[in-house]
Amino acid sequence: MNETEIAQRLESADLNPKILGRLAIGKLSDGKQPFLDQIISSGVDVDKMDYVVRDSFHTGAGYGSVDVHRLLYTMDIVENKLSVNGAAVATLESFLLARFESFRTIYFHKASRAVQIMIVKALEAARDELRLLDFDSPEDFLKLDDYKVWTELKECKKSRNIMKDLETRRLLKCAYEHTIFSPEEKLSDMISNERVRADFEKEIARKAKITGEDVFIDAPTLPSVPYHSSSDLQPMDIPVFKHSPQGKKELVPLSDASRIVGVLQTFMNLVRVYTKKPYRSRVETASRQILGEGSHSGKISS
Repeated sequence: MNETEIAQRLESADLNPKILGRLAIGKLSDGKQPFLDQIISSGVDVDKMDYVVRDSFHTGAGYGSVDVHRLLYTMDIVENKLSVNGAAVATLESFLLARFESFRTIYFHKASRAVQIMIVKALEAARDELRLLDFDSPEDFLKLDDYKVWTELKECKKSRNIMKDLETRRLLKCAYEHTIFSPEEKLSDMISNERVRADFEKEIARKAKITGEDVFIDAPTLPSVPYHSSSDLQPMDIPVFKHSPQGKKELVPLSDASRIVGVLQTFMNLVRVYTKKPYRSRVETASRQILGEGSHSGKISS
């Protein structure tokens, strides 16, 4: 915003582009009006209210029938914080559970994650030839729409085969899955340490007698479910207000008003190992020997 003509237009309207730029990403950090950031970026911000319902509808997942309008109408500013009327806690719980399900059934679906891994690998393979990230202005970046990038990756010699596999739906297969419920487990290191993941990939490949390029560990730095630790829950812990006998609005933490939120605070993350279809059985065996038994859901994915 600050480096384009948008800044000039805002200034001509007596608006500060730097302030609006920070507000646009929920980082205004106005101590007197923290609710402004909460509206843009919080556990129940306008973006989440939009995508949870929209993505549920367009994917047919069926869990997104949340009364967003009731949430909006019961919100208020109490002690300069965005708060939800205690009478709408049930609606708020439905929203949080719907967001939880959206991660499990859409954003972390085995097939969609396989596609994402393959696209990243294609981009990495074509990095030196296409130099897609070499742009000098926002306008150059905006030219990189889906169609342009997809076409260039298809035409690039180093990424062509991966893109062909994507188009013919020869996707990577999930050979192993492990759900982590304790941050002390050794697998939790892979969530935040790319080098640790790479070492495990090489070890699994050696055990399975295939090349290291055919083993992919999916343990994203973003949580596989939105509330994977109590520390991450705090920004989401929208205060709930209730009326005192005198009619005054009093704040209470959402975790005190809802037992469901307490359950969502449980540490949880997923680690999956992907490979090509012919190597699936070998990689599953090697992964179980190296990473532990895990769950059996990887075996039945398509």
